[in-house]
Amino acid sequence: MTFVMTDIKKIKAGFNSCFIVRYLLEKADNTEQAVLLLMNLPAASNCNILLADKSGNMVVVECTPANKKIREAEIFHGDKIVCTVNSFISDEMKPYDDANGNDYDSHKRYKVVIDIFSSGQIRADYIAATEELLKGNYGFMCQYDNKPDFETVWSSIFDLESLAIYRAEGDPRKKKFVSDNRLCFPFLPK
Repeated sequence: MTFVMTDIKKIKAGFNSCFIVRYLLEKADNTEQAVLLLMNLPAASNCNILLADKSGNMVVVECTPANKKIREAEIFHGDKIVCTVNSFISDEMKPYDDANGNDYDSHKRYKVVIDIFSSGQIRADYIAATEELLKGNYGFMCQYDNKPDFETVWSSIFDLESLAIYRAEGDPRKKKFVSDNRLCFPFLPK
């Protein structure tokens, strides 16, 4: 999930992005179920919810208190990717973004991801290449050196086939990506 700037006067009663994620993790078994549940949840403020399951079904749902828009995965060279940043990408939802351009270069970050995958430069070792992408080695990503009081909190990569997670807690240029296999082991049955 990512937050998208919301004018304080537009915040409504409902779930914030963190509670949306928690609710969907507890109630849905796959992306299709999560989308159905999410479309009926009241969103308190603007956010993007990235949904993906082991079958490879993946979408981003751009949410506001008034509207939701499903953004399908992008397909490049036969492979699918989803990407979300701290802004809305679909033209339909852009008017709801209240950042007024002060979104820490969200559109620049999104463009770097789309450009690198569409160019075909990332085709083999997706995990290692995505780590390099998040470190900024293909263009601007998380290098907020000139932004006082702002830094990357975490970066994560999800392998839908193995259910492995790779995460860097902090600036991925300075923190190693560590393997997190908690999804590989079943939890209590639903």
